Amino acid sequence: MITTLFSAPPPKPTLYERFKKAVEKTRDNLVEQMDDIFQGRKVIDEELLEELEMTLISSDLGVGTTEEIIDQIRRQLSRKELSDPQQLKESIARHMMEILQKAGDGKPTVAGSPQVFLVVGVNGTGKTTTIGKLTHRFKTQGKSVLLAAGDTFRAAAVEQLDVWGERNGVEVIKQKAGADPSAVLYDALNAAKARGVDIVIVDTAGRLHNKAGLMSELEKIRRTAGRLVDGAPHETLLVLDAVTGQNGLEQARQFTETAGVTGLVLTKLDGTAKGGIVVAIARELKLPIRYVGVGEQIGDLEEFDAESFVRALFQG
Repeated sequence: MITTLFSAPPPKPTLYERFKKAVEKTRDNLVEQMDDIFQGRKVIDEELLEELEMTLISSDLGVGTTEEIIDQIRRQLSRKELSDPQQLKESIARHMMEILQKAGDGKPTVAGSPQVFLVVGVNGTGKTTTIGKLTHRFKTQGKSVLLAAGDTFRAAAVEQLDVWGERNGVEVIKQKAGADPSAVLYDALNAAKARGVDIVIVDTAGRLHNKAGLMSELEKIRRTAGRLVDGAPHETLLVLDAVTGQNGLEQARQFTETAGVTGLVLTKLDGTAKGGIVVAIARELKLPIRYVGVGEQIGDLEEFDAESFVRALFQG
Protein backbone atom coordinates (compact mmCIF):
# COMPACT_ATOMS: atom_id res chain seq x y z
CA MET A 1 0.00 0.00 0.00
CA ILE A 2 2.83 2.39 0.93
CA THR A 3 4.55 1.64 -2.37
CA THR A 4 1.35 2.51 -4.25
CA LEU A 5 0.87 5.78 -2.36
CA PHE A 6 4.39 7.03 -2.90
CA SER A 7 5.22 5.56 -6.31
CA ALA A 8 6.14 8.01 -9.04
CA PRO A 9 3.35 9.11 -11.40
CA PRO A 10 3.39 7.39 -14.80
CA PRO A 11 5.60 9.17 -17.34
CA LYS A 12 3.86 11.56 -19.72
CA PRO A 13 3.31 9.94 -23.14
CA THR A 14 5.72 11.08 -25.84
CA LEU A 15 4.47 12.97 -28.89
CA TYR A 16 4.88 9.81 -30.95
CA GLU A 17 2.82 7.82 -28.43
CA ARG A 18 0.07 10.44 -28.47
CA PHE A 19 -0.03 10.46 -32.27
CA LYS A 20 0.00 6.66 -32.27
CA LYS A 21 -3.18 6.62 -30.18
CA ALA A 22 -4.80 9.44 -32.19
CA VAL A 23 -4.31 7.76 -35.59
CA GLU A 24 -5.37 4.31 -34.42
CA LYS A 25 -8.57 4.34 -36.49
CA THR A 26 -6.76 5.61 -39.58
CA ARG A 27 -4.05 2.99 -39.18
CA ASP A 28 -6.71 0.27 -39.02
CA ASN A 29 -8.37 1.71 -42.12
CA LEU A 30 -5.28 2.43 -44.24
CA VAL A 31 -2.27 0.36 -43.22
CA GLU A 32 -4.12 -2.85 -42.38
CA GLN A 33 -5.94 -2.69 -45.72
CA MET A 34 -2.59 -2.22 -47.44
CA ASP A 35 -1.21 -5.24 -45.60
CA ASP A 36 -4.21 -7.27 -46.80
CA ILE A 37 -3.53 -6.18 -50.39
CA PHE A 38 0.16 -7.06 -50.21
CA GLN A 39 -0.24 -10.39 -48.39
CA GLY A 40 0.94 -13.33 -50.46
CA ARG A 41 1.83 -11.20 -53.47
CA LYS A 42 5.28 -11.43 -54.96
CA VAL A 43 5.05 -8.88 -57.79
CA ILE A 44 3.79 -5.33 -58.16
CA ASP A 45 1.32 -5.45 -61.05
CA GLU A 46 -1.41 -3.17 -62.35
CA GLU A 47 -4.13 -4.93 -60.36
CA LEU A 48 -2.22 -4.35 -57.12
CA LEU A 49 -1.71 -0.65 -57.93
CA GLU A 50 -5.43 -0.20 -58.64
CA GLU A 51 -6.36 -1.78 -55.30
CA LEU A 52 -3.76 0.38 -53.55
CA GLU A 53 -5.13 3.51 -55.23
CA MET A 54 -8.67 2.81 -53.96
CA THR A 55 -7.35 2.21 -50.44
CA LEU A 56 -5.47 5.53 -50.39
CA ILE A 57 -8.52 7.44 -51.65
CA SER A 58 -10.76 5.76 -49.05
CA SER A 59 -8.52 7.08 -46.26
CA ASP A 60 -9.21 10.62 -47.53
CA LEU A 61 -5.81 11.27 -49.06
CA GLY A 62 -7.80 12.67 -51.97
CA VAL A 63 -7.58 11.94 -55.69
CA GLY A 64 -4.77 14.44 -56.39
CA THR A 65 -2.51 13.23 -53.58
CA THR A 66 -3.22 9.59 -54.39
CA GLU A 67 -2.40 10.06 -58.08
CA GLU A 68 0.84 11.81 -57.11
CA ILE A 69 1.84 8.86 -54.90
CA ILE A 70 0.90 6.23 -57.49
CA ASP A 71 2.78 8.14 -60.22
CA GLN A 72 5.84 8.22 -57.98
CA ILE A 73 5.56 4.46 -57.47
CA ARG A 74 5.33 3.89 -61.24
CA ARG A 75 8.50 5.94 -61.77
CA GLN A 76 10.29 3.90 -59.12
CA LEU A 77 9.11 0.71 -60.82
CA SER A 78 10.38 1.89 -64.20
CA ARG A 79 13.78 2.57 -62.59
CA LYS A 80 13.62 -0.88 -60.97
CA GLU A 81 13.85 0.70 -57.49
CA LEU A 82 10.91 -1.37 -56.23
CA SER A 83 10.35 -5.09 -56.55
CA ASP A 84 8.72 -6.37 -53.36
CA PRO A 85 5.15 -5.22 -52.57
CA GLN A 86 6.21 -4.67 -48.94
CA GLN A 87 8.56 -1.93 -50.15
CA LEU A 88 5.53 0.04 -51.28
CA LYS A 89 4.66 0.93 -47.70
CA GLU A 90 8.05 2.55 -47.18
CA SER A 91 7.70 4.45 -50.46
CA ILE A 92 4.23 5.76 -49.55
CA ALA A 93 5.34 6.77 -46.05
CA ARG A 94 8.34 8.62 -47.48
CA HIS A 95 6.20 10.47 -50.01
CA MET A 96 3.67 11.48 -47.33
CA MET A 97 6.54 12.85 -45.26
CA GLU A 98 7.82 14.86 -48.23
CA ILE A 99 4.39 16.41 -48.82
CA LEU A 100 4.02 17.39 -45.16
CA GLN A 101 7.53 18.80 -44.93
CA LYS A 102 7.13 20.71 -48.21
CA ALA A 103 4.15 22.55 -46.69
CA GLY A 104 6.79 23.78 -44.26
CA ASP A 105 6.81 25.33 -40.87
CA GLY A 106 7.45 28.95 -41.79
CA LYS A 107 6.37 30.38 -38.45
CA PRO A 108 6.08 34.15 -38.90
CA THR A 109 8.55 36.45 -37.23
CA VAL A 110 6.98 38.26 -34.31
CA ALA A 111 7.57 41.97 -34.81
CA GLY A 112 5.45 43.51 -32.06
CA SER A 113 4.13 42.74 -28.62
CA PRO A 114 1.74 41.25 -27.61
CA GLN A 115 1.74 38.35 -30.04
CA VAL A 116 -1.70 38.26 -31.68
CA PHE A 117 -3.37 35.01 -32.73
CA LEU A 118 -6.50 35.28 -34.87
CA VAL A 119 -8.55 32.06 -34.88
CA VAL A 120 -10.97 31.56 -37.78
CA GLY A 121 -13.24 28.81 -39.10
CA VAL A 122 -16.86 27.79 -39.56
CA ASN A 123 -19.13 26.85 -36.69
CA GLY A 124 -18.81 23.31 -35.38
CA THR A 125 -15.13 22.77 -36.14
CA GLY A 126 -14.07 23.11 -32.50
CA LYS A 127 -12.81 26.69 -32.79
CA THR A 128 -13.62 27.86 -29.27
CA THR A 129 -12.37 24.61 -27.73
CA THR A 130 -9.14 25.04 -29.69
CA ILE A 131 -8.74 28.53 -28.23
CA GLY A 132 -9.16 27.08 -24.73
CA LYS A 133 -6.57 24.38 -25.39
CA LEU A 134 -4.15 26.88 -26.98
CA THR A 135 -4.50 29.09 -23.92
CA HIS A 136 -3.66 26.12 -21.70
CA ARG A 137 -0.55 25.34 -23.80
CA PHE A 138 0.73 28.90 -23.60
CA LYS A 139 0.03 29.13 -19.88
CA THR A 140 1.98 25.93 -19.21
CA GLN A 141 4.86 27.56 -21.13
CA GLY A 142 4.79 30.41 -18.63
CA LYS A 143 3.17 32.99 -20.93
CA SER A 144 0.39 35.37 -19.98
CA VAL A 145 -2.72 35.26 -22.19
CA LEU A 146 -5.74 37.48 -22.83
CA LEU A 147 -8.80 36.36 -24.81
CA ALA A 148 -10.88 38.61 -27.08
CA ALA A 149 -14.50 37.61 -27.70
CA GLY A 150 -14.70 38.69 -31.34
CA ASP A 151 -17.73 36.51 -32.12
CA THR A 152 -20.29 39.08 -31.02
CA PHE A 153 -23.14 37.62 -33.08
CA ARG A 154 -23.78 34.58 -30.88
CA ALA A 155 -24.27 35.04 -27.16
CA ALA A 156 -23.39 31.35 -26.71
CA ALA A 157 -19.97 31.97 -28.27
CA VAL A 158 -19.08 34.57 -25.64
CA GLU A 159 -20.38 32.29 -22.88
CA GLN A 160 -18.27 29.38 -24.17
CA LEU A 161 -15.19 31.60 -24.26
CA ASP A 162 -15.95 32.76 -20.71
CA VAL A 163 -15.97 29.13 -19.55
CA TRP A 164 -12.55 28.53 -21.12
CA GLY A 165 -11.28 31.78 -19.63
CA GLU A 166 -12.33 30.64 -16.15
CA ARG A 167 -10.81 27.18 -16.63
CA ASN A 168 -7.49 28.72 -17.64
CA GLY A 169 -7.59 31.63 -15.20
CA VAL A 170 -7.38 34.30 -17.92
CA GLU A 171 -9.49 37.37 -18.63
CA VAL A 172 -11.91 37.57 -21.54
CA ILE A 173 -12.43 41.02 -23.10
CA LYS A 174 -15.95 41.34 -24.48
CA GLN A 175 -18.73 43.78 -25.31
CA LYS A 176 -22.49 43.55 -25.65
CA ALA A 177 -24.06 41.26 -28.24
CA GLY A 178 -23.90 42.65 -31.77
CA ALA A 179 -20.98 44.97 -31.03
CA ASP A 180 -18.33 45.63 -33.65
CA PRO A 181 -15.75 42.81 -33.33
CA SER A 182 -12.99 45.28 -34.22
CA ALA A 183 -13.97 47.38 -31.21
CA VAL A 184 -13.60 44.31 -28.97
CA LEU A 185 -10.15 43.69 -30.42
CA TYR A 186 -9.22 47.35 -29.93
CA ASP A 187 -10.08 47.10 -26.22
CA ALA A 188 -8.29 43.78 -25.85
CA LEU A 189 -5.05 44.93 -27.46
CA ASN A 190 -4.94 48.17 -25.49
CA ALA A 191 -5.53 46.20 -22.27
CA ALA A 192 -2.81 43.70 -23.19
CA LYS A 193 -0.29 46.42 -23.98
CA ALA A 194 -1.02 48.24 -20.72
CA ARG A 195 -0.58 45.04 -18.67
CA GLY A 196 2.37 43.59 -20.58
CA VAL A 197 0.45 40.49 -21.65
CA ASP A 198 2.40 38.10 -23.90
CA ILE A 199 -0.35 36.69 -26.13
CA VAL A 200 -3.82 37.79 -27.24
CA ILE A 201 -6.04 35.12 -28.82
CA VAL A 202 -8.98 36.45 -30.81
CA ASP A 203 -12.14 34.43 -31.38
CA THR A 204 -14.07 35.30 -34.54
CA ALA A 205 -17.57 34.56 -35.80
CA GLY A 206 -18.00 31.06 -37.19
CA ARG A 207 -18.58 32.45 -40.61
CA LEU A 208 -19.55 30.45 -43.66
CA HIS A 209 -17.04 30.77 -46.46
CA ASN A 210 -19.61 32.25 -48.88
CA LYS A 211 -20.66 35.16 -46.65
CA ALA A 212 -18.85 38.07 -48.27
CA GLY A 213 -19.88 40.58 -45.56
CA LEU A 214 -18.45 38.48 -42.79
CA MET A 215 -15.25 37.99 -44.71
CA SER A 216 -14.86 41.76 -45.11
CA GLU A 217 -15.44 42.10 -41.36
CA LEU A 218 -12.57 39.69 -40.81
CA GLU A 219 -10.36 41.90 -42.96
CA LYS A 220 -11.35 44.89 -40.80
CA ILE A 221 -10.26 42.94 -37.69
CA ARG A 222 -6.89 42.29 -39.34
CA ARG A 223 -6.42 45.99 -40.14
CA THR A 224 -7.29 46.97 -36.57
CA ALA A 225 -4.76 44.50 -35.19
CA GLY A 226 -2.05 45.81 -37.53
CA ARG A 227 -2.65 49.44 -36.52
CA LEU A 228 -2.29 48.70 -32.80
CA VAL A 229 0.51 46.09 -32.79
CA ASP A 230 3.36 45.93 -35.27
CA GLY A 231 3.02 42.89 -37.55
CA ALA A 232 -0.31 41.75 -36.06
CA PRO A 233 -1.99 39.39 -36.45
CA HIS A 234 1.17 37.32 -36.18
CA GLU A 235 -0.75 34.08 -36.72
CA THR A 236 -4.10 33.50 -38.40
CA LEU A 237 -5.04 29.94 -37.59
CA LEU A 238 -7.79 28.19 -39.54
CA VAL A 239 -9.51 25.46 -37.52
CA LEU A 240 -10.67 22.43 -39.53
CA ASP A 241 -12.50 19.33 -38.36
CA ALA A 242 -10.62 16.19 -39.45
CA VAL A 243 -13.88 14.22 -39.41
CA THR A 244 -15.32 16.30 -42.28
CA GLY A 245 -12.39 15.21 -44.44
CA GLN A 246 -12.44 16.36 -48.06
CA ASN A 247 -15.64 18.37 -47.47
CA GLY A 248 -13.67 20.86 -45.38
CA LEU A 249 -11.14 21.53 -48.12
CA GLU A 250 -13.26 23.96 -50.14
CA GLN A 251 -14.05 25.99 -47.03
CA ALA A 252 -10.36 26.01 -46.26
CA ARG A 253 -9.47 27.27 -49.76
CA GLN A 254 -11.89 30.20 -49.40
CA PHE A 255 -10.45 31.16 -46.03
CA THR A 256 -6.86 30.99 -47.20
CA GLU A 257 -7.69 33.29 -50.12
CA THR A 258 -9.41 35.96 -48.04
CA ALA A 259 -8.27 35.66 -44.44
CA GLY A 260 -4.47 35.59 -44.76
CA VAL A 261 -4.27 32.19 -43.06
CA THR A 262 -0.73 31.33 -41.88
CA GLY A 263 -1.36 27.88 -40.40
CA LEU A 264 -3.93 25.19 -39.73
CA VAL A 265 -5.33 23.47 -36.66
CA LEU A 266 -6.86 20.07 -37.31
CA THR A 267 -9.30 18.99 -34.59
CA LYS A 268 -10.70 15.54 -33.76
CA LEU A 269 -7.88 13.60 -35.43
CA ASP A 270 -8.58 10.83 -32.93
CA GLY A 271 -12.22 10.67 -34.04
CA THR A 272 -11.72 9.74 -37.69
CA ALA A 273 -10.56 6.71 -39.68
CA LYS A 274 -9.66 9.06 -42.53
CA GLY A 275 -6.59 10.77 -41.11
CA GLY A 276 -5.11 10.85 -44.60
CA ILE A 277 -6.83 14.24 -44.82
CA VAL A 278 -3.81 15.62 -42.96
CA VAL A 279 -1.63 14.94 -46.00
CA ALA A 280 -4.28 16.07 -48.50
CA ILE A 281 -4.74 19.39 -46.72
CA ALA A 282 -1.00 20.08 -46.60
CA ARG A 283 -0.66 19.29 -50.31
CA GLU A 284 -3.72 21.22 -51.49
CA LEU A 285 -3.35 24.34 -49.35
CA LYS A 286 0.46 24.43 -49.12
CA LEU A 287 0.08 25.60 -45.54
CA PRO A 288 1.71 24.12 -42.44
CA ILE A 289 -0.39 22.23 -39.92
CA ARG A 290 0.50 23.92 -36.64
CA TYR A 291 -1.55 21.89 -34.15
CA VAL A 292 -3.73 18.78 -34.05
CA GLY A 293 -6.40 17.80 -31.56
CA VAL A 294 -5.70 14.30 -30.22
CA GLY A 295 -8.41 14.01 -27.53
CA GLU A 296 -11.06 15.81 -25.52
CA GLN A 297 -9.03 16.93 -22.49
CA ILE A 298 -7.64 20.44 -22.08
CA GLY A 299 -4.10 19.22 -22.70
CA ASP A 300 -5.01 17.28 -25.85
CA LEU A 301 -3.69 19.76 -28.40
CA GLU A 302 -0.26 18.95 -29.80
CA GLU A 303 2.12 20.79 -32.08
CA PHE A 304 2.10 18.88 -35.33
CA ASP A 305 5.22 16.92 -36.23
CA ALA A 306 5.33 15.26 -39.66
CA GLU A 307 7.82 12.57 -38.70
CA SER A 308 5.91 11.51 -35.56
CA PHE A 309 2.63 11.47 -37.49
CA VAL A 310 3.87 9.31 -40.38
CA ARG A 311 5.81 6.97 -38.08
CA ALA A 312 2.75 6.50 -35.84
CA LEU A 313 0.61 5.79 -38.90
CA PHE A 314 2.86 3.18 -40.48
CA GLN A 315 4.72 1.63 -37.58
CA GLY A 316 1.91 1.58 -35.05
